[in-house]
Amino acid sequence: MAQRHLDPTDRAPAKAVAHPASDTDALASYLRAQATEFLRALRRHRESGASPNGASPATRSAAPPVPPTTHVDTARALRRAARRLSGTLHTFQPLLDADWAEGMRPELAWLSGTLAMEHAYASRLDRLLQALHRLSGSSPLPSPRPVSGSAGAAAPPPTTPPTAHPDRGNLTVGAAKAGALLDRQLTLARTRAHSTALQALGSSRFHAVADKVALLASEVPLRTTGPLTAPAAATPTGLRPLATAAEDRLTDAVAALPLVTAGSPYNAQALVHGLSPDPSPHPQDAPWHQVRLLLRLHRYALEVLTGEATGHTADTDPDDCADVRLLAAGEALDLHRDASEAAAAAAQAARTPRIAPATAYALGVLHADQRHEVEAARYAFQHSWHKEPIRLP
Repeated sequence: MAQRHLDPTDRAPAKAVAHPASDTDALASYLRAQATEFLRALRRHRESGASPNGASPATRSAAPPVPPTTHVDTARALRRAARRLSGTLHTFQPLLDADWAEGMRPELAWLSGTLAMEHAYASRLDRLLQALHRLSGSSPLPSPRPVSGSAGAAAPPPTTPPTAHPDRGNLTVGAAKAGALLDRQLTLARTRAHSTALQALGSSRFHAVADKVALLASEVPLRTTGPLTAPAAATPTGLRPLATAAEDRLTDAVAALPLVTAGSPYNAQALVHGLSPDPSPHPQDAPWHQVRLLLRLHRYALEVLTGEATGHTADTDPDDCADVRLLAAGEALDLHRDASEAAAAAAQAARTPRIAPATAYALGVLHADQRHEVEAARYAFQHSWHKEPIRLP
């Protein structure tokens, strides 16, 4: 059973320290600010009525009252804070209590990943339907079905199928059925993800995470001072050395990417595996996904350093002071991830037994189109990465 704690926002600072006395002060200030944002989002989620049991007794009074908002907005805010907390714990773990950080980080990653699935399925379906409409030149395809607060609620039937375009031939013939098939499969997956998220927010596991975040908002478990062991002494424990190490990992990962190939707007070799019947993930995608994660960790580390240097408030969007090059690179990698997952969804739908040849053909064209989007995202990343860093004012 979760323990009751005092209201952590009574002691949490409203602003990050402008000139902290030490690296640990800057790190603690950033973690407290993100924990407070997490608790505010949790309060919004509870007041929105999306999950009556979505807050533990320790966190029901953890944040000041806020106006009601939507489930999507609150879930996004929870994911944002959880990602930043988890990434910061990963990068600056040598400055924190080791046992606490190792136990907290995977729980935050679990929460962020669970809450992200519903949005991922919804955006994937919207992306695929829009691509089908663009490729077939037909009337708009059915929009994604909304997921109601009840996981078992029935979804409305799709709208009228698109009309044929005389210049599109067999693609338009199968586009309507392909869109309906994708709508059924991804809407079912989205509904299940919605139910899973609600169950997670009402589980004892989430209550334990929320209680730890509530404590983090008032007291950060920093590494105890004392004699260092030999392995610890060899590890950089300063804020900037650890942030530099995160940047070095990103630089090494980018150097291993085929940026020369990505410098071409069309990479036929990358489509060979994607167009094969092999259902395994595309072998070239994994390194790019890893770079996306490392870029995110690098940006979070810069946010900690920026708070140390400029004293931004907790409500300031870190993107307002970010490197334009990193922002563009991150957007390109986000598009890369979305397109690769959409291509995988189209390929999975094409493997459905007993579908019409025209439907399978439309799904194959859709898959190839998304793989071309993947190559376009790599091309955009290659160009943005080689630009000189520019800081926003």
